[in-house]
Amino acid sequence: MPDGSIVQPEKAPLTLFESHKKVHPKAVKGVYRRLKTLTFAVLLALFFIAPWIRWERGGDAPAQAVLFDLTTPRFFIFWIEIWPQEIYYLTGILIVAALGLFLATALAGRVWCGFACPHTVWTDLFVWIERVFEGDRAERIRGDKAPWTARKLLRKTGKHAGWIALSLVTGFGFVAYFTDAPALARDLVTFQASYESYSFFALFAGMTYLMAGWTREQMCMYMCPWPRIQTAMLDEHSLVVTYRADRGDNRAPKRKSQSWDERRAQGFGDCIDCGQCVQVCPVGIDVRTGEQADCINCGLCVDACDSIMVAQGLPTKLIAFDSLAAQETRAQGKTYSWRFFRPRSIIYALLMLVIGGAMAWSFALRPRLDITVLRDRAPLFVALSDGGLRNAYTFKVANKTRQPRSYALTVSGLTGAEVKVVGEDESAETHGATISASPDSVATYRVYVTAPKANVKAASTPLTFQLTDTGSKDKDSHASVFLGPATGN
Repeated sequence: MPDGSIVQPEKAPLTLFESHKKVHPKAVKGVYRRLKTLTFAVLLALFFIAPWIRWERGGDAPAQAVLFDLTTPRFFIFWIEIWPQEIYYLTGILIVAALGLFLATALAGRVWCGFACPHTVWTDLFVWIERVFEGDRAERIRGDKAPWTARKLLRKTGKHAGWIALSLVTGFGFVAYFTDAPALARDLVTFQASYESYSFFALFAGMTYLMAGWTREQMCMYMCPWPRIQTAMLDEHSLVVTYRADRGDNRAPKRKSQSWDERRAQGFGDCIDCGQCVQVCPVGIDVRTGEQADCINCGLCVDACDSIMVAQGLPTKLIAFDSLAAQETRAQGKTYSWRFFRPRSIIYALLMLVIGGAMAWSFALRPRLDITVLRDRAPLFVALSDGGLRNAYTFKVANKTRQPRSYALTVSGLTGAEVKVVGEDESAETHGATISASPDSVATYRVYVTAPKANVKAASTPLTFQLTDTGSKDKDSHASVFLGPATGN
C-alpha cells in the first residue's frame, strides 16, 4: 500500500456446524471382503427365509416356524413356545446377547459392527445397488458433480428404484415375523391386509430406505451409542485394525522412476500414500491416524492395503488386525502370543455360560401348567346362614399342552375348607373340584372356598391351592389367604 500499511487477509468466519461430506466407498477384493459377503449372504438368507419355514404344531396352532404372535400372544421358535408370563426368557436371551457382544468386542473390537450388524448388512447392499447403476467411487463422484442430464436422471432413478424395491422386501420381511407370511403376502397384494399391517410395513420399509440409503455411516458415527460404549470393553490385547506407523511412515507418493532404495535413503516408509485405505472405508476414516471409535473393524482397508503392497513387491500387513500390546512387544524385539484368556474375556464367557445354562435348565424343567389366583377384595368375606365363612377367588389355569386337560383342584392349610367352582356342580359337597382347560389356552373360573367359622382362628389364614393333572399327574400350587373376622368378633 502507498502508506506502507499491511493488509491482513480476511479470516473465514467460524461456524459450529459443518455439512457432512458424503462418503463414496470404493469396491475392493480380498479376504475380508469375501468374508463379509459370505456373512451377509448367510444372515440375509436366514432373515428372509425363516418366516416361510413351516413347522406343524398340531391343532389350530400356527404352522410358521418362527412367529412372534402378538394377538395370542405367544412367541413360537420352532419347537419352543414362550408365553407372556415367561417373558423372562426373552430378558435372558437379551442379556446373553449383550454379553456376547461384550466378549466379541473385547476380543476383536467392533467386529460385530463390521460383519453382522443389520445396518451394516443393508447399507452394503444399498451401496452395491448404487455401484451397479452409477459405477464405482470415482465415477459416482464425477456423476454427483456433473450437471443434470437425461443419463444422470436415468441412473439416479434406477438406483432409487432398486433401493425402494429392497426396502419394500425388507419391510415385508420384518412384518412377516409377526403374522403368517403367506397370508400377509396375499393380503398386501390384494389390499386386504389390516391397517396395522400396512402401517408397520410402511414404517419398516421407510426406515430401511432412510437409514441404509441416506444416513449410512452417519448412523454408525452419530446415532449409534455403541462406538462410545465399546471403548470401555477394549484393552491392549484386543484385535483391532491397526496401521504399522513404524514401518509405513514417513509416507509420501512414490514415482514410478523412484526405487525403494532411494525412498529408504530419503527416510520414507512403505506407505506410498495412495489413499486406497480411505477410499474403501465405509465410514470414510483414515486408519493411519491412529485408533478411532468410528472404525467398524470391517477389514476392507486391510484388503486394499495388502493389494498395494503385493503390487509394490513389499510384505503385506502394513494395515492389519493386530493388538497394541503385540505392536509394542514386537517393537522391543520380543515375540508376542495373543492372549484369548484374559480377566474380562473369562468373566464375559462365564456369565454367558451361567445365564445361558440357567435358562436352558429352567426351560427344560418348566411346568406344562401354570395357575394364578386372585382373591376378591370386596367383600373381604361372606358370613353364610349356616355359620360358615366364604371367600371368593378368580382362578386361572394355563394349559401349555396341545391336548385338552382335566385337573383336580384342592386347598390345604385350613381345616374343613370346601371348594366350589361356579358352574361345576355347585350342589356337590366335596373338599375338591374338577376343572378343565382347552389346548394351549388359559381357562378362567370363579372359585368359592367355604370353611366353618370355628376353624377360622385369625383374620388372615394362609391357604394353598393345589392343582393336579388327572392324566399326567403334573402339579402346580399357589399360595393365597382366607380372610375372616378379626379375633374376638
